[in-house]
Amino acid sequence: MTRTVEERGTAEATLRVLLTGDRERDCLVHLQHVPPRPAVHGTWPAWADPDLVAGYRGRGVELPWQHQTEAAEHAWSGRHVVLATATGSGKSLPAWLAAVTATRSARRTGRLSDVARRPTTLYLSPTKALAADQLHGLQELLAAAGIRDVRATTVDGDTGLDERDWARAHADVVLSNPDFLHFSLLPNHRRWQRLLRGLRFVVVDECHAYRGVMGAHVALVLRRLLRLADHYGAQPTAILASATTGDPAGTAARLLGVPVDDVAPVTADGSPAGRRTVALWQPPLADGVEDDLVEGGEDEDTIAGTPDAPRRSTLAEVADLLSDLVRARRRTLAFVRSRLGAEVIADHARHRLSPGWRAAGSRDTDTADAEDGTDAAPAPGRDVVAAYRGGYLPEERRELEQRLRSGDLLALASTNALELGVDIAGLDAVLIAGWPGTRVSLWQQVGRAGRAGAEGLAVLVASDDPLDSYLLRHPEAIFDAGVEATAFDPGNPYVLAPHLCAAAGELPLTERDLGRFGLPDGALLDELVARGLLRRRGVCWYWNYDRPETPQSLTDLRGGTDVVVPVVEEETGAVVGTVDGGRADAVVHEGAIYTHQGRTYRVTSYRDDVALVVAERPPYRTRARSERNVRVLGVKDSVAWGPVTWHVGAIEVTSRVVGYDRRRLPGLDLIGSYPLDLPERVLRTTAVWWTVEAEALVDAGIGPGETPGALHAAEHASIGLLPLIATCDRWDIGGLSTALHADTFMPTVFVYDGYPGGAGFAERGYAAATSWVRATRDAVASCPCRDGCPSCVQSPKCGNGNNPLSKRGAGVVLDLLLAHAPR
Repeated sequence: MTRTVEERGTAEATLRVLLTGDRERDCLVHLQHVPPRPAVHGTWPAWADPDLVAGYRGRGVELPWQHQTEAAEHAWSGRHVVLATATGSGKSLPAWLAAVTATRSARRTGRLSDVARRPTTLYLSPTKALAADQLHGLQELLAAAGIRDVRATTVDGDTGLDERDWARAHADVVLSNPDFLHFSLLPNHRRWQRLLRGLRFVVVDECHAYRGVMGAHVALVLRRLLRLADHYGAQPTAILASATTGDPAGTAARLLGVPVDDVAPVTADGSPAGRRTVALWQPPLADGVEDDLVEGGEDEDTIAGTPDAPRRSTLAEVADLLSDLVRARRRTLAFVRSRLGAEVIADHARHRLSPGWRAAGSRDTDTADAEDGTDAAPAPGRDVVAAYRGGYLPEERRELEQRLRSGDLLALASTNALELGVDIAGLDAVLIAGWPGTRVSLWQQVGRAGRAGAEGLAVLVASDDPLDSYLLRHPEAIFDAGVEATAFDPGNPYVLAPHLCAAAGELPLTERDLGRFGLPDGALLDELVARGLLRRRGVCWYWNYDRPETPQSLTDLRGGTDVVVPVVEEETGAVVGTVDGGRADAVVHEGAIYTHQGRTYRVTSYRDDVALVVAERPPYRTRARSERNVRVLGVKDSVAWGPVTWHVGAIEVTSRVVGYDRRRLPGLDLIGSYPLDLPERVLRTTAVWWTVEAEALVDAGIGPGETPGALHAAEHASIGLLPLIATCDRWDIGGLSTALHADTFMPTVFVYDGYPGGAGFAERGYAAATSWVRATRDAVASCPCRDGCPSCVQSPKCGNGNNPLSKRGAGVVLDLLLAHAPR
């Protein structure tokens, strides 16, 4: 264990709650202290509405922070601005200061032109929860200021028709999300023309959340919005709020479709922050008993453990830590990647807080409290722990948020829905179940602990994944590296084409619109004409209204292109859950064991995009086996490293699930293999791939018999480490390796984006190939296992059952690549 500074303060007291038994020796790998940040005050702008300033002062904001003043001045002057500062730094203040002041200033003039085109503001957030939270805060601010002539409301898919009519006619500030814009507001823009005609500000909150395919979709929705505003005579200023991220101005400009010089970045954070302690935590060795409570909760956890040193699942460990913190009455958030994981952690923690339950080796609460210097208290009841995720009713989410703020609820196990700017202050600790995908997300989650200048503790509990294992051994990759720039590609034709159709349905497209959508010419539009989606009349392109579908239905902003497959209980007809169409063949094929909310079902039928299941508890789990082929369609760029050549370009992936294995619990030993007859799936996307001369492999000590396993293991490890380089998740990407590829005629390893057309991840890997290979080699070399494990070269999503794999061979291949990498 490494400590960087002397332990002291309340964060250490909270940490001591967790360091029971052998945990300090076995689990605490690294401890990092983030120093406090002093406050730097700004001034209230001279143009700011005096009543609003009085309202802020009445709520304790005597002066704004310097970054708030700077951002507000840019927005008021009409320049797009992106505010990229830490969690809890008050990024909404510049937006509301400018928006409310503009609305009230126009009303005071009394001019007919101002009344007819009174300034309006459109606020966009990634989640309904955040929009509702922002509305609540804005209404409290207006009430404190005594302002009754500024009307604000939320409008989203849950909003009734009467409320939408009121918003169209009267609202000065509309809080919504990109999905509502795409499916409702923009297609019906004539009904919203009062809002669009007066549009003064567009506020894009938590814009760092728009990455990958969703980022490309949102960028195109924003360009459609600005196009319609321009049509109605408005030139709105964009105010973007982001977590601390790399290249915030470039990200904002790409979202808006404007030159980067048109966006002012504000990155110097003037808000105070208390000292934060971040612990890197490795789950202990498994004892074969505790993990049964969460068996099947996560795909990764069902194969947790290595042949050499199996460890407890991440979910079980986080649930234990959460229950310990609740016993010590520490207010805590536990972040987990999946909805099911949130439910599992909350349920497991509640189980451990049941009367009479005591973990082996745990201390009594009274003893822990006495050592921490706090008042002893009886163990809290089960009702102080809850889960928080998408799919809950809005009123349920609001109640949970309020109970956590008030202290009535001590702990929430949450998806990243609470990573974003929902205002919850005063938390003692944050637990993070596995690497959250990016440093941006990590610091957003860490920032939830000890907000409002107080100290806080964050614990990153590593999962059994190559990237998590790498980060445990290389904490400098977290704490000494800058945060990532957000990766997305609005020019992806698979994303761009349906948005061009939607834009043509809103207003006919002209050559003037080509630049707004990043088109060099009208070739893509003419292709859409040839496919019968658009019609061309003179200099304009129109949506083909003879088609049965609407143009908005051609795409889903959340990145999905496949149908959603419902999982239906055969006996009752109840929908147990849903599976993305792209994963359905592997997850709900006939004979598969499907797990939901801790219950297991056997799939009896999968046809017509519906899976029928019966409730069973068999002593085994299933894992699909698949075949995959890659065809190179074109090379965009390439570079030679001696006998190794790197490429980036377009490929076609043809895949098919060919069978499945039954594996006995708990060790997942193979029972038998069974064939399946399922159709092929075709994906055209972007890939990065490298080829190596066979002679160079032989010279390095990799013979023909070991080559397939060496390349396969190197491919798995590379996929696991790409999220360190690109803002992606391992489930966003795929790969293939072969000792002799039909297009390259050489040993080849492909890593590709798992979305049609690509999402920018493979291109980022190509641009940072040296860093990517070095991190991959270090992860494999430093793993203590003998033959390969989930922490280095095994993959939870391998269609070939992780066979063949050669950890030794992967190390040799990666060393070969690095030996020829440019310095």
